[in-house]
Amino acid sequence: MLLFKYMCGIVGYIGKKQARPILIGGLERLEYRGYDSSGVAFWGDKGIRVYKKKGKVAELSSFLKEQDSTGTIGIAHTRWATHGAPSDANSHPHLSMHGEVALVHNGIIENYLSLKKALTEKGYIFKSETDTEVLANLIEDIKINANVPVDEAVRLALSEAVGAYAIAVLSTDSPNTLIVAKRGSPVVLGVGEDEYFVASDATPIAGYTDKVVYLDDGEIAIIKDGILTVKTIQNEIKSPYVQKLEMKIEELERGGFSHFMLKEIYEQPRSILDSMRGRMSVRDGSITLGGLEKRKNEFLSAERIVILACGTSWHAGLEAKYFFEELARVPVSVEYASEFRYRNPVIGKNDFVIAISQSGETADTLAALLLAKEKGATIFGICNVVGATIPRATDAGSYTHAGPEIGVASTKAFTAQLTVLLLLCLLRARETEVLSKEKIKEILSGLETIPKKIEETLLIDKEIQLIAEKFKDAKNFIYLGRGYGFPLALEGALKLKEISYIHAEGYPAAEMKHGPIALIDENMPVVFIATRGHSYEKVISNMMEVKARKGVIIAIVTKGDIDAKKIADYSIEIPETSELLTPFTVSVPLQLLAYHIAVLRGCDVDKPRNLAKSVTVE
Repeated sequence: MLLFKYMCGIVGYIGKKQARPILIGGLERLEYRGYDSSGVAFWGDKGIRVYKKKGKVAELSSFLKEQDSTGTIGIAHTRWATHGAPSDANSHPHLSMHGEVALVHNGIIENYLSLKKALTEKGYIFKSETDTEVLANLIEDIKINANVPVDEAVRLALSEAVGAYAIAVLSTDSPNTLIVAKRGSPVVLGVGEDEYFVASDATPIAGYTDKVVYLDDGEIAIIKDGILTVKTIQNEIKSPYVQKLEMKIEELERGGFSHFMLKEIYEQPRSILDSMRGRMSVRDGSITLGGLEKRKNEFLSAERIVILACGTSWHAGLEAKYFFEELARVPVSVEYASEFRYRNPVIGKNDFVIAISQSGETADTLAALLLAKEKGATIFGICNVVGATIPRATDAGSYTHAGPEIGVASTKAFTAQLTVLLLLCLLRARETEVLSKEKIKEILSGLETIPKKIEETLLIDKEIQLIAEKFKDAKNFIYLGRGYGFPLALEGALKLKEISYIHAEGYPAAEMKHGPIALIDENMPVVFIATRGHSYEKVISNMMEVKARKGVIIAIVTKGDIDAKKIADYSIEIPETSELLTPFTVSVPLQLLAYHIAVLRGCDVDKPRNLAKSVTVE
């Protein structure tokens, strides 16, 4: 499977309204993905007009004020450079040499060099370094020489193209027509009243219509004269499946918060509650995951659980390993999806594979789960985005119901994933009678209190900000934890380096003496996960070792703690909870500490450099 960066964004419109505000507004909603240039193309009586600029969408919007940007049909794009440096020429949309076809494209055309060579021999001249311009010229060449309509030219061109793509196409000789196609890169169509919307994800569509169509790989949508037709690359007509879009426009706005990341940190009491709502009963200890029902037997009889994920989702999976092994007594392997797919892993029909992805489009995770599926394993997906590729590729699954997460660094997605994973674990423990009903009810009762405890934790936000002011100029951080605190140390370090660009490493506290202790001095801030639990005394010993070497300690401690606070230079108190549930409450101050340090350093916390909301790149 080809991998590419899911950073670029596509927006399209065809209808009776002026397209420009819809396209620009859509691009602004897609800015969270990361990009370095943007552009638009309008179809009208004067043919296709293309305008594009290196830089932010605001620069394109300002540029358009001096241009003829009228028209009720248009396509737009935000680009992250892959083929060719960021420039006006390399920006999308790309116009074919004779000006008959305009195209925007997410993905990579693998065989673009051979296609480009063939087109060059036919006299085509290229103005950019991109693979996308090659595809635009290929479509035009087929349309002219085969004398076929543009939709057929698109179908034939995609039959020759090797790679991954989501494209939207306009043609000068096809009025009232917009063509969309997909393979390996997400795209969604919004169905309105005598109008259609196109986007990489549903965020630009929300507020215009609640009816959407998700294209499957190898499908082409032709919107012409107000009628939607879907066919495959093999020319088989398909019936479009119209779904209801649950996303609300207010979920895509900051709602008074200075950044989406901060808003999403504060949304965690609700997102956790929504992720458990209707799935558990404290009264009788029951757990119901509707998405598991058709593969429940495979889950309960599995001899091993394998978790596939990347980044923050991998850290959630690592916490789940502790859940499953302690509570359900089943062996768990947590794999980086990006490494799993390049091995020859030992996996079979008695394994139950859990694939975790916030976006549901992470190509490493998708490729890994498909490999596991080929080997006969049952695949269960945990995802936050309805209609994404991974949920459609799995045998069963559960959505996290965290709501749209716009900030690139995952926050509420992490705790929502933990919620679903813990419920999944408890369901197995109950059904296999590894845990008593009373113990399960006790854990569920504690889980039910977590939203309130996170609300309580959020009240110390100002205290965390004061601590952040002390460390905003630090060059390095170390995060240490034991047991459930170890994955939290990894996640805390990841958050800090993602958004503040400070080098940070997470380690098991017991491993400190096996190397990292050499780094400890008066200039090294060390964050300890020092909440009460069975390893508490061991963590205290590790803290003493750091103090003996003049390290500066920030400790996250249980409210009312005395011992750890005496040793720490700075302490952050969180509500008392069972050790099992500390990942929920500890993650919040870790997120806030990273957030405030990044803001104080002047970083763009919602769109950190070089990162995308969903990375699908080797």
